[in-house]
Amino acid sequence: MLTTLRQRNFALLWLGGLISQTGDWLLQIGLPVYVYLLTGSALATSILFIVAFVPNILFGSVAGVFVDRWDRRRTMLIGNLLMAIGLLPLLLVHNKSSLWILYPVIFFEATVEQFTMSAQNAFLPHLVSEEQLVTANSLNSVSSSVSRLAGGALGGILFALFGLHTTIWLDLFSFLFVAAMLWLIKLPAQAPLVANQLVPEEASSELAAWKKLGAEWWEGIQLISRQAPLIVLFVMLAAQSLGEGVFGIMLVIFVKQVLNGGAVVFGTLLAVQAVGSLLGGLVIGPFGKRLAPVRLLGVCTCLFGLIDLLIIDLPLFVKGGVLLVGLLFVLVGIPGVGAMVSTQTLFQTIVEDRLRGRIFGVRLAVGALMMLIGMMIAGLLGDRLGPVLLLNIQGSVYFLSGVLALLTLGGMLLKRQVMSRERVST
Repeated sequence: MLTTLRQRNFALLWLGGLISQTGDWLLQIGLPVYVYLLTGSALATSILFIVAFVPNILFGSVAGVFVDRWDRRRTMLIGNLLMAIGLLPLLLVHNKSSLWILYPVIFFEATVEQFTMSAQNAFLPHLVSEEQLVTANSLNSVSSSVSRLAGGALGGILFALFGLHTTIWLDLFSFLFVAAMLWLIKLPAQAPLVANQLVPEEASSELAAWKKLGAEWWEGIQLISRQAPLIVLFVMLAAQSLGEGVFGIMLVIFVKQVLNGGAVVFGTLLAVQAVGSLLGGLVIGPFGKRLAPVRLLGVCTCLFGLIDLLIIDLPLFVKGGVLLVGLLFVLVGIPGVGAMVSTQTLFQTIVEDRLRGRIFGVRLAVGALMMLIGMMIAGLLGDRLGPVLLLNIQGSVYFLSGVLALLTLGGMLLKRQVMSRERVST
């Protein structure tokens, strides 16, 4: 892991991400608390989350098209500057009458983030070798976990001591810090991709430009339908995101009905889950590269599903349910990070560079849409079926999707490599 961090460009991006995500967590903790304290309305608070969620579905795949057209480092740099500027209107929020300002600002921030996230995922293979991608993605997971722990803890303290505006300023400066790190990244100049450029006749016509945009978006969709490994990865993504939507809603009910706990137990489980993810990143980084990403994905996804099932079912038969579930929440972080890192690596290696932004954009959109559907399913069926049944289905989906990866992806990628070699030899 240290070898990867010694690479200057990656280290700059990693450090920027650590600071930026910490700043985001400060605000993510402060804003919902502020809205609820000001309004006393669960509806007003939930709308805040929905507004932040919608751009993933609306703009995720479209943002990927532009990411493939533009210089990705510059896209991230400008995006972070825009998000810093976009936070400034929040400083005008002082009371209930000015609360409406929050919603367009959050929508704008989430929209710009679609571009920066796709650009970062597509940009990473330019900073490290293919052999170091698993380690680099693991280090990014460590960064996310550390920022979640630090930002989550500090967010509540800073909000209580200094109020909302302090967290706004800190998040704003975190975006500026990322922009500075991106400015320092130096890469050899690359020729623009001809396939993504408009010819002069097309550029003169606005209609032709929109047609070109649609054609490029459709090219990314067609790539998914033509490549069997991508179909499997997206089937896994859709099923798991649906399960995550169910899990996010039903965990609260599970804590209440099965563990006989309340807000303290629920919050503690989320905190120890972050600890597990941090441990997972530290474990997968040095050891994950010894396994092929396909094998790592299948094994870790199966283990994640099995531990999920233990979390749900063991408390029904074993005493000390809360402590046991807490330990399992830590443990599940290791295969959880392994599955995430290997999935990320496979997308980065399977998809050619000129289409990578589009595929990551579609991935964001599909994941967000399926999570939303999962939340709706939990809301409609949760009271009828109960948390234990629904969460057992969710854990089983993870296990089965891991089995799918082990049975299919290895052979598909091997066949793909053979065909690629045959094309080169001819």
